[in-house]
Amino acid sequence: MQTSDFDFEFPSELIAQAPADKRDHSRLMVLTRQSQTIEHKHFYDIVDYLKPGDLLVLNDTKVMPANLVGRKEEGGAKVEVLLVKWRTKIESRKSKIEHRNEIWECLVKPGKRLKVGSRVIFGEDEVVGTVIEKTETGEQIIEFEGKLDEYMHKFGEMPLPPYVKPLTPFSPSPLLRGKGIGDRGSLRARYQTVYAKKEGAAAAPTAGLHFTPELLKKIKSKGVEIAHLTLHTGLATFKPIYADKIEDHTMHSESFEIPAETIEAVKKAKRVIAVGTTSVRALETMGGRTQNAEHGARNAGRSGETNLYIYPGYQFKVVDAMITNFHWPRTSLILLVSAFAGKEFIRQAYQAAIQEQYRFFSFGDAMIIM
Repeated sequence: MQTSDFDFEFPSELIAQAPADKRDHSRLMVLTRQSQTIEHKHFYDIVDYLKPGDLLVLNDTKVMPANLVGRKEEGGAKVEVLLVKWRTKIESRKSKIEHRNEIWECLVKPGKRLKVGSRVIFGEDEVVGTVIEKTETGEQIIEFEGKLDEYMHKFGEMPLPPYVKPLTPFSPSPLLRGKGIGDRGSLRARYQTVYAKKEGAAAAPTAGLHFTPELLKKIKSKGVEIAHLTLHTGLATFKPIYADKIEDHTMHSESFEIPAETIEAVKKAKRVIAVGTTSVRALETMGGRTQNAEHGARNAGRSGETNLYIYPGYQFKVVDAMITNFHWPRTSLILLVSAFAGKEFIRQAYQAAIQEQYRFFSFGDAMIIM
């Protein structure tokens, strides 16, 4: 199957430049697979499409302030580093008492400035990063010396999407200031779900940005159970597909954790409704492992790495419905929703979204596919 089959054109003015004034006031497209029908609602109407006995599964990952600006040790040129995925800790070469060095998979701009062995200085030598590997797909593996976590939370910026103009990865957009979220603290708060808990993501699980505490309370009062899992959003979620054939694409792995109570809730649910493609991938990874698990281990939680790649032809094992935003063409995200709803039905939905002026991507509107 050709990747170009999942390409489409859209007006650039539909790219959402700021979130809705109120989280649950974004628009909601309702796709019903059986009848092939499309409805246009608002997100707060989602309560009407949920039933007692349903299970709503939320990804409680929390976005890190993972954009760091440093300078190259040799020459002093500016270097921008996005921490994407934590690899490991190793004993410090200098002191086993003061700290341990951390190794991260990173995106670097401009990446060509750094070679293996290059060092990047952050602050007044508070943190030093050394490139120890450059991957074939363009990422750089960097070992950090110093108190990286402390430095990141003091000076790091939220890794907002670069297509939010005139936003750069390191400066809040003037378009957002009018929404009352122009300062660093409030901007961080708005680019998190209200239930974000476990820090480790390089990007927000954006389908969850539409929920408010009040809406979740209303959903729960209807007899819908709410459960959580964690999948730390990384390159697998937002990197485009460059291969001509979708089968030739290799997914990056992302770490996930599904508590035992969530697994039990899945087993009892009438319908499992996943919030976001990240929740879908974690649940479907769990589904495969649960089916093959020994009887004595079935009540245990699930954790590890997943590089599950879902594209048309995939047979879903766990998820009965999903909530998701509108996605970029030629990405694993558009392939996943096409696998769930059908390629032609998704194409019709996106055409309708363009005609009805829905807002696209991270700060945009949502759809529920049932």
